Amino acid sequence: MGVASVKTALLYLTDSYLQTFEAHVVGLDLDEHAVILERSAFYPAGGGQPADTGVFSTTSGSMSVTGVKRRAEAVLHFMAAGSDLPVTGDEVQGRIDWERRYQLMRTHTAMHVLCGVVFRDFGALVTGGNMDIQKARMDFELEDLSPDRVRAIESAANDEIKAGRELRVQILPRHEAFMIPDLIRTKINLLPENIAEVRTVEIVGLDLQADGGAHVANTREVGGIKITGTRSKGRINKRLEVVLIDEDNRQSAKE
Repeated sequence: MGVASVKTALLYLTDSYLQTFEAHVVGLDLDEHAVILERSAFYPAGGGQPADTGVFSTTSGSMSVTGVKRRAEAVLHFMAAGSDLPVTGDEVQGRIDWERRYQLMRTHTAMHVLCGVVFRDFGALVTGGNMDIQKARMDFELEDLSPDRVRAIESAANDEIKAGRELRVQILPRHEAFMIPDLIRTKINLLPENIAEVRTVEIVGLDLQADGGAHVANTREVGGIKITGTRSKGRINKRLEVVLIDEDNRQSAKE
């Protein structure tokens, strides 16, 4: 079955805490040594969040998943070089590298807190960003990033994290989603025009925006942030470089 005709159901969209799942193989990309499943909890790289890694297990053994990406509506899971691929129709148990995923979830939620604070306090849109495990950068449409402003942003973000704000995820019809004011927080709208539904992530009381990534359930799980550097990317384009810090009040991951 060709990749173009396959659709993978994205389990992480409604449950970011799902660590294991079962699915059937519905396609292979032999050139890229990749497996396509009918459904998957693995996050493909996108929106600044890196792809998941993990393991597939079948009746004949286990194989490492070294990366994941979307192609059209299919999700390709790249297998370690030299490993034998399952065949179409095989049942696979997928297991995500949870410690890595959870740190990325914490980081992604921290970036939404930062985005929410900067938008609320300064009305600034995001012009770019990227994240890794417990560190990230985010660019904003700002002219001024004085030391006093940076300290104020860091303090306000940590206050919101410690407030224990709940995160809520919804998948809405496109027309309904775009009735929400300021749904798009990026300078350029990256949502494809042909999508019928929009996933929104809300930090209750702080931030609501369209987003397709994986997040924690409560801001307390983030712990805290520290702004470690700034950079001017242009007259009205400034970068904040951030790392996560652990706090005693960070909740454990859901079982």
